[in-house]
Amino acid sequence: MEFFHRAAGRPRRLGILPGTFNPITTAHMALARAAASTVCEVVFVLPRIFPHKEYSGVDFDTRMEILSTAVAPAGPFSTATSAGGLFRDIARECREAYGEEVSISFLCGRDAAERIVNWKYPEPDACARMLREFDLLVAARQGEYNPPPEFAHAIHRLDLGDDFHVVSATEVRKRITRGEPWEHLVPAAVHENVRRAYRNETPLSAFPL
Repeated sequence: MEFFHRAAGRPRRLGILPGTFNPITTAHMALARAAASTVCEVVFVLPRIFPHKEYSGVDFDTRMEILSTAVAPAGPFSTATSAGGLFRDIARECREAYGEEVSISFLCGRDAAERIVNWKYPEPDACARMLREFDLLVAARQGEYNPPPEFAHAIHRLDLGDDFHVVSATEVRKRITRGEPWEHLVPAAVHENVRRAYRNETPLSAFPL
């Protein structure tokens, strides 16, 4: 794991917020702030390789620059990249960086939690084993997530309020492409960075991340 900004201290409980951050949005920041009452530090992880996607459009270095600019002054938050893109890979890299004793929670939305639980893993108990290594803090995203009873002990609700259901990086890119207001969807600290990076982008369909 390579850090671009690292908060001070050694957290006992670490929140991990992985994403494509294309670009970072106010919903990402709200997710991290909501978790701050539960975890000691949140690390935003932009993987160098995604498990089922490829980089297109804005490149890794630009995304990381925007991400770190948004995160650095905001709280007990760090930014880093991982060699692997799967949650279990990121968790293991974080344990190497923070110590084996650290407790790990992944922060995600309802849609991501559903993918994790319903994924067709090669081993039938793979999800259960992962949820013994870390738990999930899940925010509502176009609906609440109700986990299967066998995983309820490891999947917990994270309340963001009702203001972030329609906030997404896709919506930011759509609005920029159409010439519509988008600034309210990204942190104020990176308005200019996002404007420079995305104003000359090709239409939305050309970069699906």
